[in-house]
Amino acid sequence: MQARNLIGSGLLAVGMLLAGCGGTPVDEATQVQDIGVREDAIPDCSGLDYEYTYYSDATKSTVTGGRGCSCGAWFSWGRTSSFYDYYSGTCF
Repeated sequence: MQARNLIGSGLLAVGMLLAGCGGTPVDEATQVQDIGVREDAIPDCSGLDYEYTYYSDATKSTVTGGRGCSCGAWFSWGRTSSFYDYYSGTCF
């Protein structure tokens, strides 16, 4: 029984090596090389009013960034962190 498991494991290892572990080849034409030129879609936030304000630490004395939506206008600046305040309001 152990010999069967050993042979099966060996065949599996050889098969994975020959198949390249099953990964698909990367299409270089569709890959963006420089992440600085990547553009993602802006979220649709029509009718929403909310804001996250991010801070450098738990004292919340130094603002590091903000994200949110102001009645249809998406904004994002700075950097996020684990320390934040959340505000939510109503669009008129």
